[in-house]
Amino acid sequence: MQLLRVFAQEEDGIALTEYLILLGLLIAGAIAAVIIAGTNLAAAWNSWAGFFTNLNYN
Repeated sequence: MQLLRVFAQEEDGIALTEYLILLGLLIAGAIAAVIIAGTNLAAAWNSWAGFFTNLNYN
């Protein structure tokens, strides 16, 4: 019976580790997506700002 308890506890530890690794990968992916989208959005915003700055209102 003791051996069965130890085996069950080890399986929980492995499952928890797998979930934590998966959570870490998901968080890293979300952070990377926000950084990439933010960089692209900043470039687009600066492009539009340059366009409107260079307009000739004559």
